Amino acid sequence: MEKPAAEVVAALIWDGGRFLICQRPAHKARGLLWEFAGGKVEPGETKAQALARECREELAIPLSVGKIFMEVDHEYPDLKVHLTLFHAAISEGMPQMLEHNDIRWITVEEIPQYEFCPADEAVLEKLRGGIAARQEEEL
Repeated sequence: MEKPAAEVVAALIWDGGRFLICQRPAHKARGLLWEFAGGKVEPGETKAQALARECREELAIPLSVGKIFMEVDHEYPDLKVHLTLFHAAISEGMPQMLEHNDIRWITVEEIPQYEFCPADEAVLEKLRGGIAARQEEEL
């Protein structure tokens, strides 16, 4: 029987022209790859509640969760995920590195310098496409 996809949520948090990315701990699956802040939805939680909890636990920041940026289905060798990426904003404070190997604020132009989890590739493409579209509008 096929396993249902794990419900995973993530945050697209902007600070000016940069957004937050987190490097997975070395000992976890897909260790040292970069991803958006977030995690798995627990039973009884809404996606927004799960995202707020994960960011509290992993980054010690209160989060204001906004609209959905996009949803992605991805199949890893060991796991199927349904990823929902939300626009989000930090209510107060600065992210702390409680679980991650590293955290960075990067621009869309810097995306190619980082190796992301495969499930995030479609999100990164959309971000790059959005920048290209905005740049064309400015011409």
